[in-house]
Amino acid sequence: MKTLIGGAVAAVLGLIGMSVWWKPFLQLLAGAIPVTLLLGGGLALYLGFDELKDTWKKDDTSFDTPVASDDSDKYKSEIEDLKKEIETLKTEKA
Repeated sequence: MKTLIGGAVAAVLGLIGMSVWWKPFLQLLAGAIPVTLLLGGGLALYLGFDELKDTWKKDDTSFDTPVASDDSDKYKSEIEDLKKEIETLKTEKA
């Protein structure tokens, strides 16, 4: 309840203050808007450039490890041979 009353009083005082000091308020607003736009634009540029660098890194890592299709067939056959060898070792121990 105290917060509600405090908020209402602050809103009324704000309206009175804006009506009394309207021109200084507009001057403050005129000075704050360009600064806000400048800082917001700089932040957007920084974040956009950072995101662009991340996409470049993703593209670079995809070319680091090329695997040919014949290599994968060779590895598959080697895995099958090793599985067969494991099975023969298991049957010899039992």
